[in-house]
Amino acid sequence: MSTQNLLIIGQGDIGLPVTNKLAQDGYCVTGLARSEREYYDLVDSAGFLQANALTLTAEQLQAFTHIAIIVTPDEYSTSGYHDSYLAISQHLATLAPQLIKLERVVFISSTGVYGQDNGEWIDEHTAPVTPAREASKVILQAEQALQQGFGDKAIIIRPSGIYGRERLMRLRKAREPNKDPVPAEHWSNRIMDRDLVNVITKVLTIETPKPVYLATDYRPVTTFELGVWLSEQVGETPPTIDNTKTLVTGKRLHSNIPLAWLDYADWQTGYRDILNHQE
Repeated sequence: MSTQNLLIIGQGDIGLPVTNKLAQDGYCVTGLARSEREYYDLVDSAGFLQANALTLTAEQLQAFTHIAIIVTPDEYSTSGYHDSYLAISQHLATLAPQLIKLERVVFISSTGVYGQDNGEWIDEHTAPVTPAREASKVILQAEQALQQGFGDKAIIIRPSGIYGRERLMRLRKAREPNKDPVPAEHWSNRIMDRDLVNVITKVLTIETPKPVYLATDYRPVTTFELGVWLSEQVGETPPTIDNTKTLVTGKRLHSNIPLAWLDYADWQTGYRDILNHQE
């Protein structure tokens, strides 16, 4: 195959399938997590490193050519984000001068770093990036720490709202008979979890990735349109419009993911798949 030697830091809902997909595709890949290997459903051909990413040494990382950071905070608070995304990124950046084999560091960020909230269109060139939420500010700082430490070896992937066969919040809402009214024009964006796994594996392994990817599908949608459509699919009463919320909110993301990388290019394709896999 190739001489790439990949390390996936974080073996959660996205990191684990990324590790498994790379292993199944014949890559030399190691998953890193704090708990023992038996807690993770890793394929046999994947390597495993039990370690805390905050205490990794240059010696432990010496052999790797590509590293992906796919972590979630222990708690969804500003300090939780500080202790995970930012602390890990800063720690790795301090090791950068010693990691001579390292060719690429891929960081899974969030489209939450874009603070726009008036229905604006956002693309990979939108600047400046000005997060509104404190947690998003911390994620942006983590991006910047890696860019300062690794220069153009640092590649950023910013996913939008992740959904999938096990991520059913919108579908649960659609099945509620008594729904709260929703704003007429609140824009939202999403990506199927399986597609995000595909995107990350591609960005890790292609020859010349872009510096920043907006990992989102090709069709932003208002929460009202989505709610109406999903309610119809499950035979429930659709939501009504909240007439007290007349402003256009949210944002619309221009995906820069090649269409060929996506199995679910829009939310309808994704939700049809989910509905087909429901009991």
